[in-house]
Amino acid sequence: MRKTPKPLLLPGGGYRRLKSFQIARLVYDLTCRFVELYVDPASRTCDQMTQAARSGVQNIAEGSVDGRTSRKLELNLTNVARGSLEELKLDYEDFLRRRNLASWPSQHPALIRLRELRISTLADFQEWVAWSRAETSAAYSEIAANGILSLLNLAILLLERQLAAQVRDFERNGGFSEHLGGLRKRALSGCR
Repeated sequence: MRKTPKPLLLPGGGYRRLKSFQIARLVYDLTCRFVELYVDPASRTCDQMTQAARSGVQNIAEGSVDGRTSRKLELNLTNVARGSLEELKLDYEDFLRRRNLASWPSQHPALIRLRELRISTLADFQEWVAWSRAETSAAYSEIAANGILSLLNLAILLLERQLAAQVRDFERNGGFSEHLGGLRKRALSGCR
């Protein structure tokens, strides 16, 4: 029985199904709204936060698509996405610190509720903020920044797991160049 050859192009491009992509895209939407409300639009911070959030989303997508022909590029872009979200996380932490607003621990009741709700839209997040405001009496900006930080921590954790899985997959299955070389060897051996 003849063994079916592996396809030349590696699987990839399914980034929309990745939880890391979904959370990063939500963080981007929330960040755009956050900077509209709480950050001076003429400031460098406004642009930096928006671009870091966008970079997180775009690099997950690009890495997933480019992974079809380069696992190295996929790993690199996934790590760039992780770095962009880490940079954004620092911006939110700075926002809270510079305004003397509380940075909530991960076990804060409002953050526990945020995780339990599995928020996936801007409207869901706004409902959570309203609920949190009634429960905590904290400023809206404090609630929003802490909620987005919680989502950023989740996205970064998911990207770290994604990177580890990409490394394991490369170790087990190799990359595009190895598949291409194998295809060429099979083609040449069939010619003799």
